[in-house]
Amino acid sequence: MKNFKNKVAVITGAGSGIGRSLALNLAERGAELALSDVDTAAVADTAGRCEKLGAKAIPFELDVANRAAVHAHASDVRGEFGRVNLVFNNAGVALNADVVDMSWEDFDWLMNINFWGVAHGTKAFLPDLIDSGDGHIVNVSSVFGLIGIPSQSAYNAAKFAVRGFTEALRQELKIARHPVGVTCVHPGGIKTNIAVNARGIPEGVDTEDIRRGFQMIALTSPEAAARIILKGVEKNKARVLIGADARGFDLIPRVVGPRYEDLGVPLYRIGRRAAGRLGFEL
Repeated sequence: MKNFKNKVAVITGAGSGIGRSLALNLAERGAELALSDVDTAAVADTAGRCEKLGAKAIPFELDVANRAAVHAHASDVRGEFGRVNLVFNNAGVALNADVVDMSWEDFDWLMNINFWGVAHGTKAFLPDLIDSGDGHIVNVSSVFGLIGIPSQSAYNAAKFAVRGFTEALRQELKIARHPVGVTCVHPGGIKTNIAVNARGIPEGVDTEDIRRGFQMIALTSPEAAARIILKGVEKNKARVLIGADARGFDLIPRVVGPRYEDLGVPLYRIGRRAAGRLGFEL
């Protein structure tokens, strides 16, 4: 896919962050947009901004964890636009909890959105992408899909699963010679609200402290992330790393192998102490 003019793009989690930035970038480049989020006001705002740029943009309320709802959404998009060329399975949430303390409810909540949401979006729209003759699917994993992190076991599980699912899908479509590109995205720290909206924040911790701390360590803006992702689509890249931190996370297990787990323990302890001095907790 060498350009996005007149292409129909489906973006989940389009109410803010990377999803909103993808929508605005694609609007400027002549795409038509089916935008969804659980936050109806936020996604309507994104659609309005895209329309001011001259794009056709329709907001949808969608919970990607609901399989039937995602398939119904695919039908609605098909009816409204007549075709689908691009799908960005971007919606995601965060959970900060050790395995021993994590509730099943929170575990299910995260997996249903971060993994099953990607699988639902892929399955629901894949026939449309194949029929388009020029399709591309982008599934958003994370640097936590490259390396395990303490207190992020659920997030790791989902993002590793997205990575494996997407890498297998790319091979399947190549074997079948279907005209659909597949890209797995591994963002590092992106300046979004995901940390503030996470579950598992310790009681009494000010969300403003979390926002401030996350903004300090997040290296990349959503706008820059969107540009990097779309460049990866244009080049039909199998994997897109976003940020110097993502490249570092990708390199660590390549260099030291499983030993990174032992090396990570003292580093995590140091990080927790440093975070405490800055006024927020990990």
